[in-house]
Amino acid sequence: MTSRLPRFVVALLALAASAAFAQPGGRSTRPNLSGIWQALGTANWDLEAHAAEAGPAPMLGALFVIPPGPGFVVGGAIPYLPAALAARQANRANRWTDDPELKCFMPGVPRANYLPYPFQIVQGTDKIMMTYEFADAVRIVHLDDPGEAPADSWMGWSIGRFDGDTLVVDVTAQRDDTWLDRSGNYHSNELHVVERYTLRSPDVLLYEATLEDPQVFSRPWTIRMPLYRRLDENAQLMELKCIPFAERALYDRIGAPPSGN
Repeated sequence: MTSRLPRFVVALLALAASAAFAQPGGRSTRPNLSGIWQALGTANWDLEAHAAEAGPAPMLGALFVIPPGPGFVVGGAIPYLPAALAARQANRANRWTDDPELKCFMPGVPRANYLPYPFQIVQGTDKIMMTYEFADAVRIVHLDDPGEAPADSWMGWSIGRFDGDTLVVDVTAQRDDTWLDRSGNYHSNELHVVERYTLRSPDVLLYEATLEDPQVFSRPWTIRMPLYRRLDENAQLMELKCIPFAERALYDRIGAPPSGN
């Protein structure tokens, strides 16, 4: 299941994971993906190729413009079913008020990995923890057999295995409240994601995710992008509790007073 964990717990798990990989007889042949990683580029704005566009308000000028992007979908376009494409266009028209990121919802998978914030991988022998700066989202990748997901959740149910040097993660049981990017690309609660993390160099991961959702897409499709290790001095996840920043966006329209937090 997913939760929001204190940063000191993350640090303790990181130390435990490092010790586990250092022990004689440990699974040292597996690549160690532990570290702080971050995507670059425009995937969070729009997974498909797109031109630059104006931001939410003319008075903001060049602030918050949508930057152009070459696209991250293998083959070019997301294969929407006709009715689902209409829903995607409706999402796009309302993106400045309806994007779940605006509401501080946990981002789901795969979007959590290409938000414009770092995330940390802490690798142990039977579990891998991924903790995200945005919304304090956390998920556990089970390398053992945890059984069926107890319920749908924001970050889903992740079961992993190593295929040579690649970590393959099967993600199911996600809620349908998350989008795939800021342009309104979305999914249903039948989304099935297969992720592949391949260490291309000590500081670069190739990230691939294949998405299948018979309610929304006509066939499975794949995104692909690099993730980069954060090498800045004292690299760490900082606290980003975004709920207080989202309150006005959520409640002003219904006349509710802010909490003052």
